[in-house]
Formats: sequence, structure tokens, C-alpha cells
Amino acid sequence: MPPITRRELPAAAASLHLATSAALSSAAVPAPATKRPANILTGDWTPAKLATVLVSRDDWKPFPAADNRHAWEGLPPQTRKVLVDAGEAEAHGEWPTLPATLFLGFARDGNRSRYERVNGIRRARLRALVAAECVEGKGRFLDEIANGIWTTCEESFWGYPAHLSLQRLRHGLPDVSEPVVDLFAAETGSLLAWTAYLLGARLDNVSPMLRLRIQQEIDRRILTPNFERNDFWWMGLDPNGRANLNNWTPWIDSNWLTCALLEERDPKRRAATVHKIMRSLDRFLAVYHDDGGCDEGPGYWSRAGGSLFDCLELLRSGTRGTVNVYRVPLIQEIGRYIYRAHIAGEYVINFADASAKARIGGDLVFRYGRRIGDSKMQSFGAWAAAQYGTPGGSGDGIGRQLASLFDRDGMAAVKAEPPLVRDVWLPGIQVMAARLKEGSTEGLYVAAQGGHNAESHNHNDVGNFVVYADGKPAIVDVGVETYTAKTFSSRRYEIWTMQSAYHNVPTVGGVMQATGRQFAATEVSHRSDDTSAEIAMNIEAAYPPEAGIEKWRRKVMLDRKANEVRISDRFDLKKRPDKITVTLMTPCEVKPGEAGELRLGPVRVLFDPTALKASVEEIRIEDGRLKTAWGDRMFRILLIAEKPPENWSWTVRVVQTRTP
Repeated sequence: MPPITRRELPAAAASLHLATSAALSSAAVPAPATKRPANILTGDWTPAKLATVLVSRDDWKPFPAADNRHAWEGLPPQTRKVLVDAGEAEAHGEWPTLPATLFLGFARDGNRSRYERVNGIRRARLRALVAAECVEGKGRFLDEIANGIWTTCEESFWGYPAHLSLQRLRHGLPDVSEPVVDLFAAETGSLLAWTAYLLGARLDNVSPMLRLRIQQEIDRRILTPNFERNDFWWMGLDPNGRANLNNWTPWIDSNWLTCALLEERDPKRRAATVHKIMRSLDRFLAVYHDDGGCDEGPGYWSRAGGSLFDCLELLRSGTRGTVNVYRVPLIQEIGRYIYRAHIAGEYVINFADASAKARIGGDLVFRYGRRIGDSKMQSFGAWAAAQYGTPGGSGDGIGRQLASLFDRDGMAAVKAEPPLVRDVWLPGIQVMAARLKEGSTEGLYVAAQGGHNAESHNHNDVGNFVVYADGKPAIVDVGVETYTAKTFSSRRYEIWTMQSAYHNVPTVGGVMQATGRQFAATEVSHRSDDTSAEIAMNIEAAYPPEAGIEKWRRKVMLDRKANEVRISDRFDLKKRPDKITVTLMTPCEVKPGEAGELRLGPVRVLFDPTALKASVEEIRIEDGRLKTAWGDRMFRILLIAEKPPENWSWTVRVVQTRTP
């Protein structure tokens, strides 16, 4: 639990406890959404049929290799300088070591970041050297690139210690006899495959063993295990495996596909591998709702929808446009989600394990928007590229870097501006958002969700909402701390940021929401027009039986005429609790106003002082990831109803301190 100091206005809130109860009946679970046919990509393709349209390994030239001097020397001078300077900065450094004790750190104390930081430094260094050599073409970076290739190939395990659970033996260090593929093993394979493709015979001038070693290691660690096994959960191909796939699937598939297209020598197995990847992607698409909403939040979109786009571009290129599904509505909606989840500037709707701030990969978004013909998405991508892009291209991996360097046609002609969509409703994941007017950050903005408490990267937060004013945060979702072993363990909901008491929802008699698919919103509805927008839902099923809730109806509304957000709660209880608390999380210092009034930076929170009393806690932020979003502290407002009747209602109003 974070350090907390409490300021009472006037009464303190009671301590809370985690609910540990049996599941509610299945009647509380919303009916599953109708699924589309699970064959968007494979359709009637067979491996043999796919082989007839798949461009051969020798003929596939997706981006200019280093020998194409015209292409690399044709990059803008500033881009070339940035890439060469980055390579020169790495040309004489050391390759940091990855000793067994560093790997064991995760098993010993749950820390992920120490090993991951060193692992990332090594790969970023190799990528910088490769890009510099491609730009300059004089061979002066090749020896250090050879060191990087050899050092990487000598690693016992390309993945992260946190993902060692994919192996059968789990004793803190990897079993080298069982290659398994996680996110970063796949990323490493892709990095080496692109390195061999880009530099080609230039590596042979150092030693012919370099490309041979890359081929051997990619086959041993990526291609063969993925070809022979179906039980990696992220594939979605094990009939007895988990069905709730997430960003792992397209992220790994994109890198696996890169390795297959660039490094698989057997044409028959190459076609079979590509077909298997298409099947895996079909499983991923099958769990998406028609609205394209990402339940992991916009912070993960770049590795969910964005990595799906990487796969689709590789398939389109590798079949000369024959495998092309960009007209499928779901593919288009998955792309559009990223600008629908944008609030203002760096701020995005950050439900689940997502940060409130996200620097969107502009060129990726632009290219996706260009491919589906969405002008808003193209404008958003161009804006994000202008805000956050660098002359050296994307920082998300060498494949995306190449695309950002050589596939930006049309971006300069697009008006670079965020769409700032007025109304968003994603019924599949039950997320709504509304702002005062289209195309403007002025006035109030609200986003709210229903959903359930077993979503990917779930927090217990059914009924949660956020409010921004003129694009600035007022009432927020805190987000998530730096990942540790605890984050994805049975102890996940001991972490304060995961608990409903630290989201903008009620706590009844000290009982918080519970974890599981059955703990969900029901009877969810949405409407919007020029005067208002609202989401309404029942949230009683999100709580375990000991909360004693018969019915709890919550409505979150933006009144556009008044520029006011109203949160209305109406409930019937089975028993009378000592107290009910309604949490409001804010990064703004809280100042009391008149009775029933709190001032939070750009807004005022108004409530009935005869029904609710306010208490404020200051939470010191020590985690680096949270500090990036909120600074050194956060405040938790508790609106407290002491000994409330069993049937009651109230409305909390959020109004702007100035009129836009």
C-alpha cells in the first residue's frame, strides 16, 4: 500500500477489506457478444494454396537493403545525421553482461526491471549500429555489429525472466533444452532477421558464420518450436488452452512472421508457417467485439491493434497484395479505436493496465489510417508524428523503424490534427466517452465504463469514470505501477492500484468489488445527442454477496448545455451498512469550499452535505511509472454516507471553475 496521509472533511473513512467470496450466479454475467466467423484471414486458404501466392524468400524485398545506396542516401539529411550519430554513440561502448544472478533477480525478489533494462540496452545498441551502417555504408560499424550479433546469439534465453513460466522446468534460470517463445524472444529473432536481410553479404565480409549463426538460432529458438507446438497459450491454437487472447498474439505473430518470411529456407514449411500465423491471428480477431475496442486500453493498442497492422502489412507485402483484409469492418474499427480513446495532448482513456499518458506512434497510426482510408486516423497519426516522432524513425523495433523511414507517402499532405471525437460508444467493452464539442478540448470531457472484472490487464473497476477539463485531468484513473512478479500473480489484487477502493466507484460496508468474469455490469445503456451524453448500468453484480447490495444503478452523464458532469447513484440494500464511501481519485490538490463543495484544480465537485461527508487522503507516489503520469502525489477523496438507509440515492456534480 502506498504511503497515505488523511485529511478529514470532517470524518475519516473506515479501513477497507478485500472481498473473498463465492462467485455470483451466472445470471449476473452479460450474454456473450455474437462472434464473427473465425476465418477472416485464412478464409478458404490452405497452406498449399497460400504457397502459390507467397513471394519467395529470395524475391521478397520489403525495404531497401544497405546495398541500395540510392534509397538510404536519399533519406533527408537530418534523418541520416540522427541515425549515424546514434550509431557513433554506440560504436565504442561495451555490451553489458546478463549474468545468472541478474536473471535470477525476478525469482528472488520479483523485480523485473533490472534484467529487462540491460536486455533492452543490448538490443537498442545493435539496432542503432545496424541503422548507422545502412545509412553510411562504409563498413566502419560492421565489427561492432558482429559483436552484437554474436553476443545475442550466445544468450541462453532471448526472453524475459518474467515469462519463464512458458517452460516446463521453472527453477529461476532457463532450460536451454526447451526453447520457448515469449514477446522478447520473438522481438530478438526479428531484430536478427532484419539485420541479416539489411546487411547481407556485408556481414560475410566479416565472417560467413554470422548469417549462418543467425539462421541457426532463429530456427532453433523461434521457427521450429512455433512450427511444432500448438500449446503456447498466445497462439490460441490449443483447444484446451485459454481463450482470452491479448496483445501477445499479434505482437509475437508479427515477429514470428518476419522470421518466417526472411529466414525460413524450406518453401513448403514457410507457407505452412505463414498459414499457421494467419490461423493464430484469426483466433485473436475472434475475441474482439465488432466495435474494435481494446479492453487493455490505448497504452496496449500499439501492440494489439498496431501489431495486428504489422502482420497485415507483412502478409500484404509477402503475397503482393493477395492477402488483403483491410475492407473488413472489424479491421477498420480496431484501427479507429486509438483516436477514439484520445482525450487531449498525451492524455488517453487509461482503464486497465494503461498509463494516462501515451505517446502515440504517429507514423504507425497514419499508415493504418491510410490503408483503411480513414482521414481522421491519418490526421491523428500525422499530428502524433509531429508531436512525438523523431527523424530517426520509430522506436518500437527495427521493422517499424524501416516502415517509418520508407513508407510515409502522403503524410506531409495531411492536416496534422487530433480528431477529438465528440461522442464514443464501444458497446462490446462498454466504454463511453463524450466531450463538450467536436474537435475541441474546451470544456468538460468524461469517459466511463461498465465491463467486467476479468478483462485483460483487469482492474476491479466496473462503473469507473474519469473527468477532464480543457484537456487537463481532474478525476482520474490512477493506472498501474511498474510491473513486478506480484502484478501477474495470485496476489495481483493486493496491489492498491488494482482495487476498486482506488477507482471512482462505491465501497459498501468496507466491501470492495471482486475479481472474476461474473462480477460485471448489467443492463448497460448509452445515449447521446447535442444536449447530453450518458451511460447507465447496474453495478451490484460487481460486488460479492457480503456487500449486501440488492440493486445499484449508476448513471454518468455529460450535460452539454450546462457543461456539467453528473454521477447519479441509486441503490437498494439487503442490509444497512455502517457506511458507504464513494471514491474520487485526483492529481489535483483538494481545497474545501462551501458546504458540499470541493475544489480540484480546474473543477468543483458538488454534493449534498446532508447526505455525504468528505475525507481526503494524500498518497505519496514512489513508483517511477506513476510519477511519469502524476508526479509525486495523488489524492483520494472519500464521500462518506454514515449509516445510510437501505434505499437511497444521490448525485455528485462536477462543474468547471470557468465557462469555456
